[in-house]
Amino acid sequence: MEKKKISDFRYDTGPARIPWSAVGEKVKLEDIMEIIKFLVPPKGKDKRYKKQIEKVKKELKKLIENSNLAGKLTLGEKVSQLEEEVKKFLGCKYAVFLTNATAGFEIAYKFAGLKPGDEVIAPAITFIATISYPLAIGAKVVLADIDPKTLNMDPEDVARKVTKNTKVIVPVHIGGYPCDMDAIMDIAKKFDIVVLEDAAHAFGAVYKGKMIGTIGHFGAFSFHEVKNITSLGEGGILVTNEEIGKEFPKARFVGFNIANPIPYWLYDVVALKWRGDYFAPGNHSATEIQAVVLLSQMKRINKIIEKRRKAAEYLNERFKNVRGIITPPLDDQKIKSTHHLYLFQVDPSQLNGDIQ
Repeated sequence: MEKKKISDFRYDTGPARIPWSAVGEKVKLEDIMEIIKFLVPPKGKDKRYKKQIEKVKKELKKLIENSNLAGKLTLGEKVSQLEEEVKKFLGCKYAVFLTNATAGFEIAYKFAGLKPGDEVIAPAITFIATISYPLAIGAKVVLADIDPKTLNMDPEDVARKVTKNTKVIVPVHIGGYPCDMDAIMDIAKKFDIVVLEDAAHAFGAVYKGKMIGTIGHFGAFSFHEVKNITSLGEGGILVTNEEIGKEFPKARFVGFNIANPIPYWLYDVVALKWRGDYFAPGNHSATEIQAVVLLSQMKRINKIIEKRRKAAEYLNERFKNVRGIITPPLDDQKIKSTHHLYLFQVDPSQLNGDIQ
């Protein structure tokens, strides 16, 4: 019997005779036009729209005839470029572009070694994505009370909720306003707990000179369509300054060790660990076109945040003398919010108990 080569499931058949770009169907003119029509739909029954679209199609056809269509559509040059820009912007060592922030949470929880029966401390106000992975595997979610002024996690209550089973603390920077990270990191250091920053609202926020998302062991950002900037509707980035960040590319794409390819379309697939047991990574790959859009929007992020800051200041000024309205805290010398949400509160006692 002939001895197998390369692996135990495939014979050595020699080098591939077709390029990567020829494996799948290339994007064509019709596909690009459908994207344009989706992003720029007509206003009602605008008769000019059809003529304008035809003009765009003709010009685009000329452009394609004199250019090259993109061959690689996922995990290519633009994704790498985006990750480098994020690292520069945040001043962190490692960043990985993902399908969404929820994927970032999952990867971070896995690296933290979270398992059934372990405890995660999260704030009483958050989105379900923050705690969906712990709930899915049978970990216990312990809700900490919030600071009534900022609506962020109250570090004093976090300290009260810590037990021998606490594995992860998840400060959520609600609305883009930074949590009290010094106090939270002190608790984490004392009890050897992993801190995962839910910075879904806070890309560009600053706490005492440090970029939010880079203070804890991990930080995850969202670029969903409702966020301050978006990567075409969905997208997320996970960052860290821990050396385990070297394994982010494997954690994103089913454990593939791209740096050590086996010839002829085979790859070395590895399990990963940081704290706790080894785990099998999933597939959370984002696309090149998402990276292109996010790279473009990152150029405007500071202007976008500044515009939202001015809007928040305007609203605070308008509401300051309105009975029953409690305005949110604004920026100061230590805190810079992204002002993703304007979270004012209503005092029922000032409105005869009626807040309908």
